[in-house]
Amino acid sequence: MSVTVDLPPATLRRLEAEAARRGVGIDVVIAELAESLPAEDEPAGGHRFAFAGVVASGDGTLSERYKAIRRAELGS
Repeated sequence: MSVTVDLPPATLRRLEAEAARRGVGIDVVIAELAESLPAEDEPAGGHRFAFAGVVASGDGTLSERYKAIRRAELGS
């Protein structure tokens, strides 16, 4: 299947350089990049806790609840 896209010159140069470095065509590099994207039915980030920050719950229970949830998810 063929697809035509207009890329900024700098992006095209990066693709060409990566393809040349690996000895493959630009199409291979683009296909591999596309394969690294999440599947259509996968949530962004691939898992539930894509980001964890530092917060204060006031009573100290928030971090303990987070740890319990993570233990349950990881099965440990």
